[in-house]
Amino acid sequence: MMAASLLRRDKKATAAHLKADLNRTDNSSGLRQLQELLDAVLNPEKPAADTEALDWCKCLIAGGEGFEEFCKTVRSYDNATLCGLVWTANFVAYRCRTCGISPCMSLCAECFNNGDHTGHDFNMFRSQAGGACDCGDSNVMRESGFCRRHRLRTGENVPSIPRDLLLMSEMVLPRFILCIIQYLRDGYIEPDTSTERDLQKVLQQLEPQISFLEELTKMGGAMRTVLTKILTNQQTFKELSMGQEENLYAKKNYDKYLSALKNSGLVSVEEKAQGATADVTVGAEGGAGALVLLGKITSQPFWKEDQDAGQSVGQRKRVKLSSSTKDPCIIETLKHKCFLEELLFWTIKYEFPQKMVTFLLNMLPDQDYKITFTKTFVQHYAFIMKTLMKSHESDTMSNRIVHISVQLFSNEELARHVTEECQLLDIMVTVLLYMMESCLIKSELQDEENSRHVVVNCSEALLKNNTYWPLVSDFINILSHQSVAKKFLEDHSLLMLWMSFVSFFQGMNLNKRELNEHVEFESQTYYAAFAAELEACAQPMWGLLTHCKHKSHTAVFTRKYFLLDCFLSLLSYLLQPAPNQVTFHLPLHRYYAMFLSKAVKCQGLDLDSLLPDQEMLMKIMVHPLQIQACLSEIHSNMWVRNGLQIKGQAMTYVQSHFCNSMIDPDIYLLQVCASRLDPDYFISSVFERFKVVDLLTMASQHQNAVLDSEQERPMLEGALTFLVILTSLRIHLGMTDDEILRAEMVSQLCMNDRTHSALLDLIPENPNPKSGIVPGSCSFEEMLSAVADFKAPVFEPGGSMQQGMYTPKAEVWEKEFDPIMVVLRTVYRRDVQSAMDRYSAFLKQCGIHTGNPWPPYKERTPLHPCYKGLIKLLHCKTLHIVIFTLLYKIWMDHQNMSEHVLCMVLYLIELGLDNQVQDNTVDEVRYEHCHDSWFPGTNLLSNLHHVINFVRVRVPETAPEVKREAPPSTSTEASSYGQNLREAQVFSLVAERRRKFQEIINRSNTEATQVVRPKSSSTRWVPPGTPPQLVTEILEIRESMLSLLIKLHQKLSSKQNSLSASWLEDMDTSRHAHGDGITAIERILTKAATRSCQIKRSIQDICGKVCPPVPPKKNSPTDKKTMDKEERRQRARERQQKLLAEFASRQKSFMETAMDVESPETEAAMDLGASEVMESEVLYDCVICGQSGPSTEDRPTGLVVLLQASSVLGHRCKSKEAKNLPTSDEEHIYAADTCGVAHDVRLTLMQRFFKDSSCLQSVSIGWDGGVYVQTCGHTLHIDCHKSYMESLRNDQVLQGFSVDKGEFTCPLCRQFANSVLPCRPGRGTEAGTWHTPTNKKTCVLVKEVEDLQEKLGLFPVSFTSTESNLSKEMELVIKDIKNTTQKKYMDYGKNPGSPDNDFLFMYSVARTNLELELVHRGGNLCSGGASAAAKRSCLNQLFHVLAMHMRLYSIDSAYNPWTKLTQCTVELTGECFGNERPEVPMLFRDVPSLLIIFVLTMPQPLRKEHFTCVVKMLYNLQFTQALAALSSKFSPEERHAWSTAGALKKNTANAEKSFEALLSHVISDLSTDKSVYKVNAEETSMLISSVWSPQSIEFSLQQFCLPFLRLSCLLQHHLYGDNLTGCLEEEEFSSLAVCLGLLPSAPQPSSVVHSASCLQWPVGAFDLVTQWCVEVTGLSQMQAEQSLTLLVQDPLWAAPRLLQLPDNYNIIFQYYHRKACTACKKVPKDPALCLVCGAFVCLKGVCCKQQGTCECVLHSQHCGAATGIFLLINASVIIIIRGHRFCLWGSVYLDAHGEEDRDLRRGKPLFLCEERYRVLEQQWVSHTFDHINKRWGPHYNGL
Repeated sequence: MMAASLLRRDKKATAAHLKADLNRTDNSSGLRQLQELLDAVLNPEKPAADTEALDWCKCLIAGGEGFEEFCKTVRSYDNATLCGLVWTANFVAYRCRTCGISPCMSLCAECFNNGDHTGHDFNMFRSQAGGACDCGDSNVMRESGFCRRHRLRTGENVPSIPRDLLLMSEMVLPRFILCIIQYLRDGYIEPDTSTERDLQKVLQQLEPQISFLEELTKMGGAMRTVLTKILTNQQTFKELSMGQEENLYAKKNYDKYLSALKNSGLVSVEEKAQGATADVTVGAEGGAGALVLLGKITSQPFWKEDQDAGQSVGQRKRVKLSSSTKDPCIIETLKHKCFLEELLFWTIKYEFPQKMVTFLLNMLPDQDYKITFTKTFVQHYAFIMKTLMKSHESDTMSNRIVHISVQLFSNEELARHVTEECQLLDIMVTVLLYMMESCLIKSELQDEENSRHVVVNCSEALLKNNTYWPLVSDFINILSHQSVAKKFLEDHSLLMLWMSFVSFFQGMNLNKRELNEHVEFESQTYYAAFAAELEACAQPMWGLLTHCKHKSHTAVFTRKYFLLDCFLSLLSYLLQPAPNQVTFHLPLHRYYAMFLSKAVKCQGLDLDSLLPDQEMLMKIMVHPLQIQACLSEIHSNMWVRNGLQIKGQAMTYVQSHFCNSMIDPDIYLLQVCASRLDPDYFISSVFERFKVVDLLTMASQHQNAVLDSEQERPMLEGALTFLVILTSLRIHLGMTDDEILRAEMVSQLCMNDRTHSALLDLIPENPNPKSGIVPGSCSFEEMLSAVADFKAPVFEPGGSMQQGMYTPKAEVWEKEFDPIMVVLRTVYRRDVQSAMDRYSAFLKQCGIHTGNPWPPYKERTPLHPCYKGLIKLLHCKTLHIVIFTLLYKIWMDHQNMSEHVLCMVLYLIELGLDNQVQDNTVDEVRYEHCHDSWFPGTNLLSNLHHVINFVRVRVPETAPEVKREAPPSTSTEASSYGQNLREAQVFSLVAERRRKFQEIINRSNTEATQVVRPKSSSTRWVPPGTPPQLVTEILEIRESMLSLLIKLHQKLSSKQNSLSASWLEDMDTSRHAHGDGITAIERILTKAATRSCQIKRSIQDICGKVCPPVPPKKNSPTDKKTMDKEERRQRARERQQKLLAEFASRQKSFMETAMDVESPETEAAMDLGASEVMESEVLYDCVICGQSGPSTEDRPTGLVVLLQASSVLGHRCKSKEAKNLPTSDEEHIYAADTCGVAHDVRLTLMQRFFKDSSCLQSVSIGWDGGVYVQTCGHTLHIDCHKSYMESLRNDQVLQGFSVDKGEFTCPLCRQFANSVLPCRPGRGTEAGTWHTPTNKKTCVLVKEVEDLQEKLGLFPVSFTSTESNLSKEMELVIKDIKNTTQKKYMDYGKNPGSPDNDFLFMYSVARTNLELELVHRGGNLCSGGASAAAKRSCLNQLFHVLAMHMRLYSIDSAYNPWTKLTQCTVELTGECFGNERPEVPMLFRDVPSLLIIFVLTMPQPLRKEHFTCVVKMLYNLQFTQALAALSSKFSPEERHAWSTAGALKKNTANAEKSFEALLSHVISDLSTDKSVYKVNAEETSMLISSVWSPQSIEFSLQQFCLPFLRLSCLLQHHLYGDNLTGCLEEEEFSSLAVCLGLLPSAPQPSSVVHSASCLQWPVGAFDLVTQWCVEVTGLSQMQAEQSLTLLVQDPLWAAPRLLQLPDNYNIIFQYYHRKACTACKKVPKDPALCLVCGAFVCLKGVCCKQQGTCECVLHSQHCGAATGIFLLINASVIIIIRGHRFCLWGSVYLDAHGEEDRDLRRGKPLFLCEERYRVLEQQWVSHTFDHINKRWGPHYNGL
């Protein structure tokens, strides 16, 4: 009852009243009232969307005051010292490695900008999963990096909070939270019955409630404390959660919750029941029941097969491991004790809704909450994993999970606390094991029957979609804390668990070689496999290893013995891999290898104490060796039938992110095995695995059972290269971390020049982490500056943009280039070639070696004493026999040998010479039983000069070695061969190896005694199954390795006695370092000679004897023939050189003529303006049919042109400075001062008062959207062009242009074009008379011009009557020109489509092209001559086409401006035309427009004298306009003064040519009754403080007239081919005046030119001027200020500029990436900026689409007439939109290393690159985007 009455009252009053009640000491009544009220308000049976309850809560909590005020008050008590701002995905945050303690540290932009991070290693990043700001948290970051706000520890001086302020919150909030929980319980349905949408609906309805909680957390520390109390209080939870007995609803609700809890354990309830009976669970000893270790069980098979999963992958059955884990809390159902636990539970059930996650994270700054929440999170960890595996949206969910866990586990203290209290490590490992168990299959690595090994199935979604990554990343995160890692390593059972986890990946993704046909379906599972090994196995391993760096951690290390034992027990069941199978995944081997390496390197432990027995080593070695052999097979194309994916695996295995966790440990493990096993066994194993044993025979022919002959050579090369790598790589055998970093860096730089970021990416992360400075290690940057030089980014004129690159220093090439390291690190074979090419280029450049150099030999760092055994490989007989055999085979030219083989053989010899075995005596004793073998001992030095006389070989009967006379078995033969036979050595690697292997087995297996070792060499064991047709032959060899080397030297240098007997004495050793094979052999011989006197003697003996090599096959050809051959070769080479040179010069000349877009130096072959007009007829070459001829009426020739609309001119401003891009709300850009706007305003004003037709001839349009025509200078027949277009249309290749729109590329130079401009047939006849200078008087010429204009009417008829091809084509071009621009840029008249409109558009095209050429020439004509712009210009042809078209319009003679220019007409008094509007006064007209109109409308070709006459008359008008404009700038006093001063001069002789007289006349004329000057006289006087002197007036008049003179001069240059002379800027006026004939001849430099002296008046100057002025003052309708605006037009415009950008990109980014779009008021997903006008637009945004066109495209049409330049804010790149195409231009912002950061992936600070920006601007102004940028694509209006 009471509640009902309270509900009706005003909320605020009730709240205040209740608060007062509750504040009393006896508050029971208040409590009761409140509870009843809340029961009524927060009734969960009401729909959640009802906001009434929320309003009540707000009022009650605020206790009677407004909620906003309440928030403010609470905030003032905020005592938080952490920032804790929570963000979601895509938020831009910062990470500073210098300040971070944990690698996951991140800062919000505000804290970052308020802290001081100058010079730190920081970057900006887009958050993937969301995060929170760590500012103020000293566990995660160093205090020096805190921002100003959080550095102060504000919490200490905040007053304590009054008790009553939060009293109501404490009462109301528990009920509110309960209410939310009840809604969540109610809405949940098990996912199998519900759809995703139902859950979403529940969440949507709860949105306001959860947002309210989030608001509360943002009120600061005080409110968070209250919330923490409520969320963690177990008592309240008990009371409220169950619901009272009588409340039925609550009970039902609670039951729902209990049923949801049921399946929250790892093992669900049903499984448990079965498990009790069915499972035989075996606990490992000591209660440490890990997943039963695979090696321990003998009796029962340890998997149950899961029927339902059987069909999942073909016949493979899934396997389930039985389990008994020591920690029941992981497996059992969850129990909840407080609100927080249940809230988290529902958060998980609902798959982590974003709002809930944010709320839970917002609470983290409260320490008590943080600890409780972390424990709760750990308690739910297994449940999280179960939910994640079932989820359909696992990606989003993963991100949300990591969003939370990264905040909790990055904090070492917290992580350690949870590890100790809640068994976090056990939970994590167990959960990971459970997860992987769901997708196990039997391994097929060995024979299926008795294999007990299981592996994960890589094609399961769990691995394919990386569903495991949140759990693995948490695991890696906690292992990064030393205390946690230590605990992990000390817990044996945990390690065993972890090892069994790792063993699931051992041998996954097995490849079987396809031998018959190509595999049908190329599976891509290998991505998943590599990712899994890297993330789930390697990264935790590296995490553990980082804590084992120092001696001090030995305690941890004693545990390592354990670890090594674990590995061994697991490795033990690895048998031989089947042939033709390979897996790249051996994580157990790699763990073993890396821990061994660390034990020796950092802990100084003795290797032998850690290694198992020999037999075990042999087993361990097999798999890594198999991988190395398979790599070689894959590169030899033996796996080609397995598709591309196998190549992908081979590449990934050595790729920079994987190599240090894959190939490096593998090779290290092989090195360890090699150093401890018998070398002969090891070497023979290698050659057997590489399948090249059969090739290693002295015989010239052999049979190989396993390889095709074309695969033998690459496999042999592979085997030798592998041996070289094995014996020379020192990464884990004694190099320091700095040396490793240096070697990695050098090898990457030698392959190619690299950018800084590419290098960072290519160098493996371990052992040198690139982030953070590891104490005692050289930093990446220091090392980089030591080995490389920086090449600054240059811009090539071709348009390709270079980035800043690092290139190796010269001394690095000389001393440190290491081809072996390069081979090891190359993903693509071509990189090895690239490194060698660069090396040889360096040697050529330095003049060290000019030929084709061999890979240089590099000295190695000394071996760590533990690994000295590795050297035995180089000193074992088997290797020496191989070397001897190969040297012999190469000398004898046997098949399948190559330079590479020789190179590697020599490398091995040299390695052997450099690494001598110390204890020779022992060796001799050990191997005495082998005395019957090839060599007496094992030392390479002594074996080098040992001569081998006879060798017995087994060869096919067809081989040339077989002697045909008699078989050697007869008695006579036998006797003569007797002693030789005993000496002859049979050599078969397999036999050798078999015997050794047999010995080892004898030692280990006593049962195998029956195997008897063969005694003598004659009864060598021969492999069974040898093809019968092999016969045994004895070859006489009589060579030693030394003699073979010397003979090879002769062979290579093709001289008989290349080494004289005394060459060793006069040897210059310094030049040995670089060179080809000859140098390498000399180097080896020298080294050998210095190491042993005996060898020195042998060398001298052999060189003294010098016998020419006589290979048995090639003894027929005589020396003469070989000489001829050499000579012939030489001649052929010279011929080839000559041809190449000729070809190159031709190509060069072509490039100069055709491709030259940018450089003004070489005039194009066809400068179509100048000289040809003088010849009788112009000849054109057609680039399609190649014929040359004139352009005729019937078969016209045309120029290849590109028409494009342009608004570049319209964007010019008055000031030379570019406008700044606004980067704050205060700055703006105004377009009012641009040329385009000014002209629009002028035309609109005119159209208000004057006759439309007259207005349209008084100005030019085309400042915005004018059509610019440019050519590449090539011509073609128009009919040829049509057929060319047809062929393009039928060509289905995807071109970057649209043939339907008429686009094509020039057939010769491939420049982009879209039309053909017909060339006028050359009329050479009148040329002579055309140019002759004239002596006629001005008045005569004026009359002639007038007559010519009268003639106009007669023209069109004669033309149209004969529709020639030429005129048709001209019409078509006009149509093209009109189609180039948009309608709105053509219709300026009152009635669109009228002839006047057309007329205006046509002459404006000419104006646009003239003006643009001026701009391209730098805005003036001072440079004279040709320019790049002139080369692209085709004004001559364009003028003729336009003139053709303009003749269709006649000008009404009554209105002909010519008469007004040249005659004083008697004005009719009054408004003669009644209501018709007046003509535009002459003083308001645009003079250049008049010039173009006159030239275009007069008969062509125009005589030059007439042209000059027109220019002179117009100059008078221009000068008068200048005077009028100038006079309006004077103050009234000055005006008066000049008027009187000039009036005196009127009567002098030369008054008409003196500016003073004319100025005074203009002033007096314009000051008559309706004075123009009446306007704001006061203001002007304020503005103008300067005083006008005659000089300043003269200067100002010249500046006013210059634009007109420039244009006329340019026009004259194009029409008549006059040369433009260069001049200084000061003399420009006079030089142009002379050029145009306004001044008689070149003035003396001393005399100053007066602009007035160029005037030539046809009639009385003063009368004419008065007539013009009266037109202005006589206007009745117009206001004085409007007349003034039209009078004062300033023709001078500065060059067009793009906006000035700030130097630092961050300024732009911070302002614009959060800015809302002006159109749709939302923050765009992809914001972009127009660099021309600064407009902010949405790229690809659907929000701002209009008629299917997106905003960028719309803006480009509006702002640049379809050319747009946009900076994409989120990517830092610039895109260009040109019509219907677009291209990515690149970036003008580069980082400190001169490279772009597209998409801001690296987030390093970026700075403006001025050169690039200038290039961009220059391409915009010169309209060359289409030519320079090559990668265009259609945008379909979608940008």
